[in-house]
Amino acid sequence: MTPDKILYPAHATSTGGRNGLSQTDDGMVVHRLAFPTAMGGTGKGANPEQLFAAGYAACLNSSVEHMAAAAKVAIGPVTVVADIGIGPAGAAYALTARLAVQIEGVSPEVAERLIRQAHAVCPYSNAIRGNVDVVLTVLD
Repeated sequence: MTPDKILYPAHATSTGGRNGLSQTDDGMVVHRLAFPTAMGGTGKGANPEQLFAAGYAACLNSSVEHMAAAAKVAIGPVTVVADIGIGPAGAAYALTARLAVQIEGVSPEVAERLIRQAHAVCPYSNAIRGNVDVVLTVLD
């Protein structure tokens, strides 16, 4: 899927890979990176999976809010918890994504509908659709 128009271009540079530094050109994001201890590293820095989890959680959260507004459904605060896993898949590595979503002020049925609609329009969901196993859960 390609956008009809680019509304905002983000720009980041990484040096040193998983044991380096990643930062945006505007200086708003600066992260020292390190392999997590579970993968044999020091764990004394962020890792790409954490950054992806944070971005995906925020993006899906906004997509839920957008779908609620479009449907004229009043909702309370939305919380999204993203768990991103990484592991070997044959000779390559692959990701998994588990997103637990809580939408205050609506029934579980309405929450489920909004989350499914949000997942259909979320840019992160669309970027990984068909490549990453995604599990969505509604929290009470």
